[in-house]
Parts: sequence; structure tokens; C-alpha cells
Amino acid sequence: MNTRTASTVLPAAPSAPPARRIARPEIPLAIALFVVVVGGWELAVRALDVSALVVPPPSAVALALWGGLISNAFTYHFGVTAYETLAGFAVGAGLGLVLGSLVSQFVLVEKTLYPYIVAFQTIPKVAIAPLFVIWFGYGMTSKVIITATIAFFPALANTIVGLRAAPADQIELLRAFTATRWQIFRMARVPHALPYIFAGLDVSIVLSVIGAVVGEFVGAQAGLGYLILQRTFSMDTAGMFAILILLSAMGIVLHAVMKYARKRVVFWLETQKDATLGA
Repeated sequence: MNTRTASTVLPAAPSAPPARRIARPEIPLAIALFVVVVGGWELAVRALDVSALVVPPPSAVALALWGGLISNAFTYHFGVTAYETLAGFAVGAGLGLVLGSLVSQFVLVEKTLYPYIVAFQTIPKVAIAPLFVIWFGYGMTSKVIITATIAFFPALANTIVGLRAAPADQIELLRAFTATRWQIFRMARVPHALPYIFAGLDVSIVLSVIGAVVGEFVGAQAGLGYLILQRTFSMDTAGMFAILILLSAMGIVLHAVMKYARKRVVFWLETQKDATLGA
């Protein structure tokens, strides 16, 4: 008689539950870093008995910022600097995009115009800012022009590099199909140039905040840079730090807006990035 031995199957041990992953770990890390830096700053200033005229404690800076916000002392000047920043960025970046397109497509324009552009860019803008104030006055016009000169070159340089980044085989294929110069520019060069262009625009819009403040330092009747000079003369160091926080917030918001615009326009880069991370 054949006997069959039955194998005993033991139940599998229950697996440990997977560790919970924080959805966005950068948020608690950023908050922890902020608490450490600000708390260390407060403790160091009070422990070393540093004068508030030299380095104010964060609590004094927060009070100055809150007082300026609730009294609307910062509102008008913030709007002036924001307008100068955005207007200067629009003029400078727009001119950079146009000239960058011409320089990248026409060798004659590059050899004729580009050396003068580079020569102008090497001049420190702080050195020529007083000239713009003399020529265009103490109003917003001179600040917009100064901001435009600073925002111009990053947009120009990245546009040139981007428009020349299209693969040569794709260009040759379009030429083989008798595509015109404009069709090659629109269908091949511009799509490959967009990531470079947005990188240049991101740099330009952040530098535009600096350009507006530089213009206000040279001569202005309003703006956050004008307020910083006022606080300097009155030795209000906490107020100066509060204004610097507003300028930083403006730069962060403008950078976030440009980053959002890049995701909406150059959407295929985000798709490729997600596919790479998921692989």
C-alpha cells in the first residue's frame, strides 16, 4: 500500500507594517532649521549682551515688522518697489529674449552687437545708476531702467544657449523636409530652448529685486530701499531687518511664481522627471 506523507504548512509570520513616510519631509526640516537659527540668534544676542543698534534680537525685528504692517507704513513703499521690480523685469527680460533670438540666429548680429552687450554688462550697475537718476529723474522711471539693465543679461545669455541647444539631427531632418528657417525655429529650437529660457528668467526676476533697491539707494522718493536709508539715518536697525525680510519675501514669491510658470509651460520636463523617479 502506498503511503503519502502530508507536509505541514506553517502559517507565515505577520509582516511588520511598513514605516510611514512623511509626504513632504522638507517642510518639518525647514521649520526645524528656522527655529534653530532664530532661537540661537535670540539666545546669542541676549547672552552676549549685544547692543540692539548692532544686531537686534529677532523679537525686536518681529515687533518692528508687525508695527510697520499694521500701521501701513510699509504698504505703499512695498508696492513701489514691487512695481519697479516687475516693470524692470518685463523690459529687461523682454529685450533679452528678443536680442538673444537675433544673436543666436544671425551670425552677423552676434559679431556686430554682442561684443558691445558684453562690454556694457561688465560695467557695475552701481557705478552707472547715478547717471540714470540724472537723466531720468528721481521717480520710478530711472529705477525701472536700472532694474532692466540688471535683468537683461541672464535672459539674453540663456536664450542664446537654449536656442542653440536643439539637436543637429533634428534640424537636419526638418531641413530635409524643406522646412523654412521660421518653422525650424518654432518647431525645434524654441521647445529645446524653453528650459534654458525659464532658468534665465528665474535668475532675472530675483536680480530685479536687487536692481530696484540699488536704484532706490542712489536716489528715490519712495520704495523699500528708500525706507532702509531712512532707518539707517535714524539708527533703527530692527526696522532695517524688518524691511530686509519684506524684500526676501518678495523675492521668494516671485521665484515661486516663475517656478509655477515653468511647470505649466515646460510641462514635459516634469513628466520626464516623474518617470525617472518612478523607475
